[in-house]
Amino acid sequence: MILAFKLTGIDGTVAETRQEVLDAFNRVTGKGGDAALPVDELPKVLILTEAAAALIEEEELAWQKKGTFPLIVEIPGLDGHVSGKKSLTDAIREAIGVQV
Repeated sequence: MILAFKLTGIDGTVAETRQEVLDAFNRVTGKGGDAALPVDELPKVLILTEAAAALIEEEELAWQKKGTFPLIVEIPGLDGHVSGKKSLTDAIREAIGVQV
C-alpha cells in the first residue's frame, strides 16, 4: 500500500502495532514532541488503512472532534474492508439519503 502511494509522490510509514501507529499519528499531527514534523511540513490529509485506524480509534476520534488538520481519511487495506466498518459511500448515503 505504501509503495503504491509512494509512486504518486505521497510519503508513508509502515506501522503494524498500536504503538507504531500511535507514534506515526503523533508525528504527523504535531503531537510527537521532538519526533513531530515541523509545522510547515504537517500534512493536510492523513490516510490510514481501516486496520491501522482501528488500533488508535480513541485518539483518532478525539482528533476529529477538534476539527483541525490533518483531515483523516480511512481506506480499506489490501485485504478489503474491515468487517462491520461502513464505507465512505455508505456513510454518505446514510447521512444525506442520496446514493452516490
